[in-house]
Amino acid sequence: MIKKELIAHRDPKSPVSETFRTLRTNIQFMNSNKKLETLLVTSTMPGEGKSWVASNLAVTFAQAGKRVILIDADMRKGRQYNIFGVLPSPGLSNYLSGMGGENQMHWSEYIRTSEIPNLCVMPAGNIPPNPSELLVTTRMLNMLEDLKKQCDLIIIDSTPSKLVTDSVILSRIVDSTIVVTSHNQTQKEDLAKVVKDIKNVGGNIAGIVYNKIPVSGKKYNDTYYYASTSKSSKTKTNYKREARMDEQVNKAIEMINKEKEMKENKDTK
Repeated sequence: MIKKELIAHRDPKSPVSETFRTLRTNIQFMNSNKKLETLLVTSTMPGEGKSWVASNLAVTFAQAGKRVILIDADMRKGRQYNIFGVLPSPGLSNYLSGMGGENQMHWSEYIRTSEIPNLCVMPAGNIPPNPSELLVTTRMLNMLEDLKKQCDLIIIDSTPSKLVTDSVILSRIVDSTIVVTSHNQTQKEDLAKVVKDIKNVGGNIAGIVYNKIPVSGKKYNDTYYYASTSKSSKTKTNYKREARMDEQVNKAIEMINKEKEMKENKDTK
């Protein structure tokens, strides 16, 4: 059974669902120069909401008529199987490890259909001893190339980038990456390091998602959501905290934009 976390599916008219549709539009706009086929979702640390963002974003793309495959590449603590109510294994790790030998199943055997039209899920599978190494195999690259022919968009829910290198590795082979941050949780230094690491390996960062902003007024199933309502309804303390986080995120975005501008200027010369 699909969990209540999939608010874009359960309550498509809610302000949160509208925010995800706005995020979908922004991502498409940022990649207007070329077709967006693969999108990576990561964070700095656990608990910032990357799996929630990845799943709801996948739903909104599917609702727009896109054929979407959501891959859970967090082979240490994958959650997508639980969010969508599908079997946890076999999954990505089982396919990449290739333990079946000549009897190895095709990648399509590891993909689950969901209750949502146009959306399929590949769970993380059993926890392997070497997740990072599996992601750089030709099996992973070939699978992504095959999947591109079968769907319109591949969304990859990966690991927190500060703890392990999985997401940094994957950022090199996807079209764009978004980094999920959390209100009063994400550290400025951690975000800066993640952005730097991804850029250093040639990854393309589409933007930063500012998650878990307190919402006042009308209550919903969850306490926190991706976007906030009007600031006039917040306490002075919360306003100051949010302003500090806004400043940190804006600095990171500014750094990304400057690097993109420098690269564009270099290409035009």
